[in-house]
Amino acid sequence: MKILVINSNTSDLMTEQIDIHAKMYANPGTEITSVSAASGPRSIEGEYDVALAAVGTTERLIAHEQEYDGFVVACGCDPGLYACRELTAKPVVGIGEASMYMACLLGHKFTSMTAMWRMVPRMEKIVKKYGLWDRCASVRAAGASVLDIANDRDALVKAFIREAKVAIEQDGTDVICLSGAAMVEMDKKMEDALGIPVTDGVVSAVKFVEAQVAYKLRTSKQNTFAFPEKKAAVNINDVLLSVYQ
Repeated sequence: MKILVINSNTSDLMTEQIDIHAKMYANPGTEITSVSAASGPRSIEGEYDVALAAVGTTERLIAHEQEYDGFVVACGCDPGLYACRELTAKPVVGIGEASMYMACLLGHKFTSMTAMWRMVPRMEKIVKKYGLWDRCASVRAAGASVLDIANDRDALVKAFIREAKVAIEQDGTDVICLSGAAMVEMDKKMEDALGIPVTDGVVSAVKFVEAQVAYKLRTSKQNTFAFPEKKAAVNINDVLLSVYQ
């Protein structure tokens, strides 16, 4: 089984961290390849970043669709996830949704954690989009940038633990979701400190893709994720244009 993990930003350091963590938990026989988005920002911390990241993410999937059995969109905002599902019948899982769906199997209420407070409203919209608002105790932030997380892990783990304790004590959460790709390798440290399950988005997404491939499940093309219609398009590169031809 071959899985392509697409880091939706263009930080090679973060892609390397994602790759290490994904391979640590992948089943024997699962081949993980991790790549950065074909274009876009170095980190994803706002709506404009997400819009650009969606293009770079879908471009990677188009270019490598024939080579892999399944795909992971490795950004907590899941940029371009639904577009990617239109582009292939193979499993495509976003780490944002995966961390939350995994959490729902482990407790009644979860808290989704992000790096920056400005991303909290977007994460709240994502929770609602996936139909999980009733299961969400809260969305909280550690108060740091995505690149801060990649560069100073120990300090950021402490910041996430501090905010997670507030979620437990004040929000009544049962599970902590680490949706963002920058948070890889923090899950078990946080579990040890908190005493409740912590779901890592990258690991959760890899496990869901492995299960779908093993179960021989395909993305439905009946309605929502039908392949894009052929049509004229202008001023886009050849990789993106190929979908319409």
